[in-house]
Amino acid sequence: MKQLFVRACTVVAVFSAAATGCAAQDSGRPVEARPERDLTQAEQLRISDANEVLIKQCMTRAGFSYWTSPRLSLEESRTLGYVADDVDWARKHGYGSRILAKEERARHANPNLAYRTTLSQERQVAFDTALDGGRDAPVISADVPSGGKIQKRVGGCAAEAEKRLYVDLKAWFTADKTASNLRPLYVPKVLRDKQFTAALKAWSQCMKRAGHPYSDPSAARQATLRQAGGARSEDQAFAAEKQLAIADATCARDTSLRAIGTEREAYYMNKLRGQYGEALDTSLRMRREALARAVKIVGPRT
Repeated sequence: MKQLFVRACTVVAVFSAAATGCAAQDSGRPVEARPERDLTQAEQLRISDANEVLIKQCMTRAGFSYWTSPRLSLEESRTLGYVADDVDWARKHGYGSRILAKEERARHANPNLAYRTTLSQERQVAFDTALDGGRDAPVISADVPSGGKIQKRVGGCAAEAEKRLYVDLKAWFTADKTASNLRPLYVPKVLRDKQFTAALKAWSQCMKRAGHPYSDPSAARQATLRQAGGARSEDQAFAAEKQLAIADATCARDTSLRAIGTEREAYYMNKLRGQYGEALDTSLRMRREALARAVKIVGPRT
């Protein structure tokens, strides 16, 4: 249990994967909501699963074996975000350390890596080229709101799969990298927001009463690392992790910390729509279109 499992959300939200689709209010003044709801996590996973299937089909046509990544269950794939208030999930999985360990084992046992080592050097180069275009693949780039540039090679079956789902890779990449890199612009404002800080203080007081004196959910999760280091066994460490996660989720639920965080996040996100609304709308539209294609390729996770 060397690492703490805390998934980041797949889009731009910290508190809720669908926060950008919520109406927000400030001092009783409504802020215009997004015209369509954001994708659920299950829908996002279906797109990524379809992408894997498309890569496998393409690699097979190129004359190579290829194995799709093992699919976690929908329950195991849960994103926690900054605030987790699902007590039942915490009671079963804690903060998800054993799910992380399961994923790590799967990565180390990746059959594609093992298969590649069985190929001749020439065939390894051909495998890499078929998969992602190799070193000579074209590169696309996108400026991110907080500054800097993100680049991506677009070649081989990986690019073909994304084109099947998103059609216009450049437009998708630009919109997606803008939408998914807005956190530095709004998260500090959420964390300083009076409504959120009041809820966070209530959460901290609740945790202190439960015997866990932590200032915020991040501090509580980091504490599980120290607990794991001092535990006599993995079972003992996991039991302590679950105990802390249950208290964390219970206090988050009782103080409405997640709901308040989600509402405040939506408020500050909507303030960015004047500058980034086109990218946000394009990202949402293209993900919804990709989902419509994905449902014809792969079934939902269960």
